[in-house]
Amino acid sequence: MSQFNHYQQPIGDALPNWQPRPFPQRVTLEGRYCRLEPLGTEHASALFQAHQQAGDDRSWTWLLREPEKDEAAFRDWIASTCTLHDPLHFAVIDNKTSRPVGSLALMRIDEKNGVMEVGSVHFSPLLARTPASTEAQWLLMNYAFTTLGYRRYEWKCNSLNEPSRQAALRLGFQYEGRFRQALVLKGHNRDTDWFSIIDGEWPQIDRALQRWLAADNFTADGKQRHSLASLRA
Repeated sequence: MSQFNHYQQPIGDALPNWQPRPFPQRVTLEGRYCRLEPLGTEHASALFQAHQQAGDDRSWTWLLREPEKDEAAFRDWIASTCTLHDPLHFAVIDNKTSRPVGSLALMRIDEKNGVMEVGSVHFSPLLARTPASTEAQWLLMNYAFTTLGYRRYEWKCNSLNEPSRQAALRLGFQYEGRFRQALVLKGHNRDTDWFSIIDGEWPQIDRALQRWLAADNFTADGKQRHSLASLRA
C-alpha cells in the first residue's frame, strides 16, 4: 500500500528506524553437514582436486573466468581474492571429511541499502546435489538476514544457465526479470536473469530450509522424505 507525500504523489513505505547494516566479515559459519570458512590458499590443493573429480570443464561454462590449468594457478587465483572486501569468498567444508568441496561468495554488498548478492557459486561433484550444498546456501542467507539484518538478497545468473535458474527457484528466490545484453562473456552475449529474496519472505523460507535440512527428513540411504518446495508451500 503506497503512502503519499504532501503533493499527493505516491511514495514508498516509510522506514523511520532504518540504519545502514553491518558489512559482512570473514567469519566461519557452522552447519550440520558443512561449514563455511573464508576462502584461503590453505584450501587450494584439496579444492583443486575436488573440482578435478568432474572429469571435464562443463561446470565452468557460465563462470566469469576460465578454469585454471594447474594447482599453482588456482592457488594464485585464491590468493588474489583474499585481500578483497567485495566479493567475500567462502570455502564450503564437508564436515565428514573436513575437506573443501566448493566455494561461493557474497558480493555487490550495499550496506547503506541493506542489499547483497550471492555469486561465484562453484560446487565440485563432491558437493553438488547433496544436503550440504543446500545448507551452504542457507548458511549465507541466514548470515545476511538474521545476523546482519539485510533487506534484500540477490541471485543473478546467465539466462541460459538452467541449473542455476532452477536452483534459485528451489531455494525460494523470486524471479524478477531479464537484463538483456548485460555482459559480453568469453566472446558471447550474456542476458542476465535476476532473482531475489526480501526480508519479509525470509521467515517462511528459513523455516522450510531448516525443516528440509533436519536429519529426520532423510531416509537411511540419504533420500529426502519431503521436497523443499512442498515444505515451503
